[in-house]
Amino acid sequence: MDSVLEQASQAARVIRNTLGEHFDITVVLGSGLGGLADKLFDKQELDYSKIPHFPTSTVSSHAGKLMSGVLGGKRVLLMAGRFHFYEGYTFAQTAFPVRVMSLLNIPYLLVTNAAGGIDTSFVPGDLMCIADHIKFFSDSPARGEHIPEFGPRFFDLSEAYSKELRQIAFQCAEELSIPLKQGVYAFMPGPQFETPAEIRMLRTLGAHAVGMSTVAEVIAANQCGIKVLGISCISNMAAGVLDQPITDEEVVEVAGRISHRFQALVTSIIAHIPE
Repeated sequence: MDSVLEQASQAARVIRNTLGEHFDITVVLGSGLGGLADKLFDKQELDYSKIPHFPTSTVSSHAGKLMSGVLGGKRVLLMAGRFHFYEGYTFAQTAFPVRVMSLLNIPYLLVTNAAGGIDTSFVPGDLMCIADHIKFFSDSPARGEHIPEFGPRFFDLSEAYSKELRQIAFQCAEELSIPLKQGVYAFMPGPQFETPAEIRMLRTLGAHAVGMSTVAEVIAANQCGIKVLGISCISNMAAGVLDQPITDEEVVEVAGRISHRFQALVTSIIAHIPE
């Protein structure tokens, strides 16, 4: 069996030959946020199934395509759909695309997701810039064999989400008059939504939103030396905040409803990232 480095190299080669050699930023789109793909100029598409060793997205709201194009004057590599632990993948498999992007020498990663609001001042439709995360989970995308090409064995996460990119995000939001919150994202493995007791625990520990993705990608990116910005769409209030059940349909509906604000903000952020 090929090593992870060999697998990632094979995937990078196919992407390079199909979609191009130079990209300024990778964008990962979360549930219900796929409309940003329609804003790409000079768009090209590549199904995940055509990329060697890429996982398959099994979530209906994720298109399962890698796209390239121009957005905000920058060359963007866009993942329309991601991979989750709850689909049966390991943390390393969910972060595999980030390893590939590192071999493509892409310096920035913008991760987006739909998340449940833990902070009671949040409402569905809010956008939250991720300042930090909490992971109650033993797995890590860096666990196992150390591969020096992907960075050091032991690496710092004190600025997992770039302060520089967060400042750019808030400047862009202010210019566009788009309210942008900031908070801590808590990872829970799913696929079930959390219990009210779990949400009370996470709130006590300082979490503002909760979701089932993103963290493995962010860890892998930091190991690889990629600067990260994270934006959550608060698509529902977490269990126990409101006296009503949570549904996946609600998550996708709210994300679609605020897509115009999300797309405007992300486009502006990309335009303002350093060359």
